[in-house]
Amino acid sequence: MIAKIKELAAAYAPEFIAVRHHLHAHPELSYQEYETSAFVQSKLRELGIPFEVKAETGVIGLLEGRNPGSRVIALRADMDALPIQEENDVPYRSLNDGVMHACGHDVHTTCLLGAAKILHSLRDEWEGTVKLIFQPGEEKNPGGASLLIKENALENPVPSAIFGLHVHPGLPVGRLSFRGGKVMASADELYITVKGKGGHAAAPHLCVDPILIASHLVVALQQVVSRRNDPHNPTVLSITAFNGGTTTNVVPNEVKLKGTFRAMDETWRFKAHELIRSVAHGVVEGMGGELDLLIDVGYPCVYNNEQLNELARQKAMEFAGEDKVEETEKRMGAEDFGYYSQLIPGCFYRLGVMNQEKGITAGVHTPTFNIDESAIEIGMGMMAWLGSSVEFDQ
Repeated sequence: MIAKIKELAAAYAPEFIAVRHHLHAHPELSYQEYETSAFVQSKLRELGIPFEVKAETGVIGLLEGRNPGSRVIALRADMDALPIQEENDVPYRSLNDGVMHACGHDVHTTCLLGAAKILHSLRDEWEGTVKLIFQPGEEKNPGGASLLIKENALENPVPSAIFGLHVHPGLPVGRLSFRGGKVMASADELYITVKGKGGHAAAPHLCVDPILIASHLVVALQQVVSRRNDPHNPTVLSITAFNGGTTTNVVPNEVKLKGTFRAMDETWRFKAHELIRSVAHGVVEGMGGELDLLIDVGYPCVYNNEQLNELARQKAMEFAGEDKVEETEKRMGAEDFGYYSQLIPGCFYRLGVMNQEKGITAGVHTPTFNIDESAIEIGMGMMAWLGSSVEFDQ
């Protein structure tokens, strides 16, 4: 079976490199993936794979092999792009001004479509059902995964496991990487308004200076991580925007802060929310100001089921070779794949796309991100291999 998958992946690769070019040239922002969704639907329709549309632009396909009820495996790809102006000089560069597939979701969608064609071609040679999840809105709260779950994307039938891949610009093309347990962090957004009393900068005694208060608050919030968190528990609290005032001689009435809080432990995550609120109110009100604080709860941490991850790692070594499989580093970045892995066993793995000799080294979320497109053959073949061969019933 593995030899047949590899043969088809090689044969179909040029077709799906062209698919990637089309997707890359026509990126759409989160929850606006209407043309992308229609394109995915057309490809599934060509193959005769039935599908449903959920959460407006999400597409859920069901691909059946022999004895469809014997096992159900889900394969997931995300479809949205980022608000970045592309700087690559390539024939397939983005045609949509200010929008770019800078995180590789065009690659993910391409690999899943390619895997679908391989599995459809070999549908008499594997057993069970593969659920194909083409997901909107990974880049923006509340996360397309949460919307699909609310619309029962993981039901009828219920998968025993779910796999998702992500491009890795720091991993050489031809390689795959895996990690069991905690893999990526949760991500919550912080929106803070510190209100004071403005006035003339030469008379600070008549003001309640929100810039001074907010400055103390930025420093004080770091205690949540440095003094209240177990040092062995990965956590990040970053204030990333500090906006207030317009000129040199006026104390403003308010200052607005934005930031992010990330953790890899769900219990600590919500305990930290309470600490953030407590510290913020204490500092601001203690200095005579008023506080508006919103913690916009985002994605949960990505947790790879250890048994499933080990099984997938073994499958990857069979597919790519033992020397081509590495361990993924922990990352404080976030992924809404975490919503799936909180509900059913999941494995989120990495696909190498870097080629230093070709100068393909730019990171994701940058205007020059690109991939060595030989990764597409490996990516779609590996997804097809997992979908057709993994049997997992924890």
